[in-house]
Amino acid sequence: MRGLFVTGTDTGVGKTVVAGALAAALRAGGTRVAAYKPVVTGLDEPPEPGWPRDHELLAAAAGMRPDAVAPHCFGPPVSPHLAAELAGATLSLDAMVTAASAAAAEARAEVLIAEGVGGLLVPLTATATVRDLAVALRLPLIVAAHPGLGTISHTLLTLEAARAAELRVAAVVLTPWPSAPSVMEESNRATIERLGGVEVATLAPLADGSPASLAAGGAALPVAAWLS
Repeated sequence: MRGLFVTGTDTGVGKTVVAGALAAALRAGGTRVAAYKPVVTGLDEPPEPGWPRDHELLAAAAGMRPDAVAPHCFGPPVSPHLAAELAGATLSLDAMVTAASAAAAEARAEVLIAEGVGGLLVPLTATATVRDLAVALRLPLIVAAHPGLGTISHTLLTLEAARAAELRVAAVVLTPWPSAPSVMEESNRATIERLGGVEVATLAPLADGSPASLAAGGAALPVAAWLS
């Protein structure tokens, strides 16, 4: 299965927006796509207007059911392993890999867009991290990062963590990328590209989390090259 695994330098850095943009752009171009996110937490908190919850946004982008995208959803805004513990649920890495394959099969997908939870070293279970899932799925990595102060260190550390596990990093995506970036933002992009030895793309702010808006944003990303 061809695909991409979207991770981030932290929580709230735009992973779902990037993953949704990739899925929506592929689907708009006629590619059968599936989206998968192993765990969604934080459902106790209300979503922002115009922005569906992560699994709902990804489902709409890929044309799937939300429960097929994310088999495990929890209320508290905490890490997956703690959310499962609080709910008395058991999560397993093997089951997550199986669920990703099932999502792709149900959608008869040519491409799978998987999204992690938080950063690469966030624990999904008592013993497995997001990085372990990325390794098991064997997909190239897209790293979502914010463009502002602090992003250089956070992004380079994420690249080191990925490469230590022999994951192939296809690109970094800085988002939301302003229409008139500052000197610092331009320098951040160039520095990450130079020191990280990685392509750094940008994704502009989107109007909302609708499939049309996501597809328009994703159309500016070189998805085909990242999949090759």
